[in-house]
Amino acid sequence: MRIGVLGAGRIGSFHARTLAAATDAGHVGELVIADADPARATALAAALAGSPAQVRTAASAQEVLAASDAVVIATATAAHADLITLAARAGLPVFCEKPLALDPAGTRAALREAAAAGILLQIGFQRRFDAGFRAAREALRAGVLGRVHTIRCVNSDAGPPPAAFVPLSGGLMRDCMVHDVDALRWLTGREVVEVYARGSDGGAAFFREAGDVDTAAALLTLDDGTLATATATRYNGAGYDVRMELSGERDQWVVGLAGRTPVTSAEPDGPAAPERPWPGFLERFADAYRAELAAFLRAVRGEEENPCPGEEGLRALLVAEACELSRRENRPVRVAEMG
Repeated sequence: MRIGVLGAGRIGSFHARTLAAATDAGHVGELVIADADPARATALAAALAGSPAQVRTAASAQEVLAASDAVVIATATAAHADLITLAARAGLPVFCEKPLALDPAGTRAALREAAAAGILLQIGFQRRFDAGFRAAREALRAGVLGRVHTIRCVNSDAGPPPAAFVPLSGGLMRDCMVHDVDALRWLTGREVVEVYARGSDGGAAFFREAGDVDTAAALLTLDDGTLATATATRYNGAGYDVRMELSGERDQWVVGLAGRTPVTSAEPDGPAAPERPWPGFLERFADAYRAELAAFLRAVRGEEENPCPGEEGLRALLVAEACELSRRENRPVRVAEMG
């Protein structure tokens, strides 16, 4: 199989390394890499020399598509929709990092292109492939927790992103909290019907200049009445922290509570801070990222169904949009208002 990788930044490089190595989903024969910065693509290809897959660069996205059987899109967000359209019109299966586009209109347009071409379009919500999240989903679906009445989500970056990233990210709700929304929907099988969100911006000025916030909290009401809270911040000096607590009438489970979770107990006999807290998302979810690409390769070969269809990205984005509107207008927002 020949796989094209568009984007050679942090996540694109990680995906390229995964694909260039042998995986449990089989071998990739050739990897073709392109980036808006050709030097970055060349450096990545050189770093992968000697891998089981043959690795080369291409001068353009069109050249990548012409040489590939499937494509992985990991470019800057603003380019996603156009690249999906190009791949769809070339008849190629697509794995695309979230989001598919910057807004619901662009997302719907990309989905229409994929549907018209009849291609596989998988979106990168990696938490669906994390061992802890999967175990919690199985326990919840099996009734181990009983009726779940409260869910608490924590999503904390160890430090802020580069200033140039913020205006292009879509904001904290669409960039970070959208992962919590997808995980909530996927674990529970329920839809979010109403949100109420607030934000604060006491950090660097570039968040305010972009109309964004560096910290946010949202109350999410699911369609069965379950209440969920989601918090997100760009400033968690203890380390990268993603957790989900599910509280039910019979039991309570926590995803993400382990030896590297950056928390310190205030109790005299509680655990101390970890010696090696998670520094970032790539380290925390490395296995999940590898698993989602392995699933993509199996889906391309027709061995399993698409594990995360592109439509899931639209549903999560509409909830994130509702959270952003709620934050800006300081009111509860029904997700149905987002269309």
